[in-house]
Amino acid sequence: MQFKKASGALGIAVLAALTATTVLADDKGWYLGINGGRTKADIDDLRISRGLLAGGFLTTSISSDDRDTGYKVFGGYQFNRYFALEGSQFDLGKFAFTASTQPLGTLSGEIKLKGLAFDAVGILPITDHLSAFGRAGVNHAKVTDRFGGTGLVSLSNTGSSKRDTNYKMGLGLQFAFTDRLGMRVEAERYRINDAVGGKADVDMASVGLVYKFASRAPARYPRVDAAEPIAPVARAPLPEPVVAPPAPVVVAVVRPKKVSFSADSLFDFDKAIVKPEGKQALDKFALDLRGTQYDVVTVTGHTDRIGSPTYNQSLSMRRAAAVKDYLVEPAGIPAVKITASGTGESEPVTKPGDCNGNKASKQLIACLQPDRRVDVEVSGTKQ
Repeated sequence: MQFKKASGALGIAVLAALTATTVLADDKGWYLGINGGRTKADIDDLRISRGLLAGGFLTTSISSDDRDTGYKVFGGYQFNRYFALEGSQFDLGKFAFTASTQPLGTLSGEIKLKGLAFDAVGILPITDHLSAFGRAGVNHAKVTDRFGGTGLVSLSNTGSSKRDTNYKMGLGLQFAFTDRLGMRVEAERYRINDAVGGKADVDMASVGLVYKFASRAPARYPRVDAAEPIAPVARAPLPEPVVAPPAPVVVAVVRPKKVSFSADSLFDFDKAIVKPEGKQALDKFALDLRGTQYDVVTVTGHTDRIGSPTYNQSLSMRRAAAVKDYLVEPAGIPAVKITASGTGESEPVTKPGDCNGNKASKQLIACLQPDRRVDVEVSGTKQ
């Protein structure tokens, strides 16, 4: 008996995060999920008829039960925006057939499919929330076959099972509702060997939920510059040796320095990835700080009022985090001296009545440009 199957599924998540390091919107990290849904299989009627004919029976009709419910539980680790490894446990359901014969009798059969799989997953970001992915890997399936006969059809073997390893592959889309929770829609193909020598491609189409665990950025040690020694003060010779007093230490208080970067110069619209011209501006800012002793660098992200307050709060935080991470590496500001936060749309620069309308038209986006910004403020002392 040979099976080809398309299956649908619905999901949530299983794998524990131990320790992980991440930057921005948690591109790295552990995640988990579970899929389930309707499945469908096509049974090889021709092979069944040939088997009966070899035993002296003519097949008069074949009916099949080709729909069932299947599921998979999965978990994995995403190494960056573009690559993850994922393992899963799957149950592709069970399917059956009944063949009527002449001389009078029937042959019935049933197959169950379940096992484990391991995939490499390639990811292609489309927007901040939507990404496409493709997978390729292996599955190790246990296939259980059962057979029965009535009338003149008698069987010497009524059941068998087999375990085997084959390839699998798939494609899908994932949409992130938040930084932690997302939804998947995907289609997969499993290559299966049944227990009586047949091979089949089993297809599963699924929709499900994915949960990504939080992770922490690694601790970094600040860079310490050695202080230049104070040169001794030379004095003219005197009749008697005179010890010069030490040079006084002058402490000058540096006034807080605040720079406001236009978000449009740092990011594409509705994005949180620093673009090349934005990197140049941040490099210049970090270069201006070299040689200065300072206490704190505060990064604050702001958005305009287009979109929901919840989404704008998340976008401002991700943009502030992107600027912070770039200033730490490669710009070289010590991580312990820099903080990042987002205020969303709560602190606009434009005044009420300056920009009318709520729809994201080109005119409104241009008018609200001053509100989309990242403020960087430096405060401390200089010796």
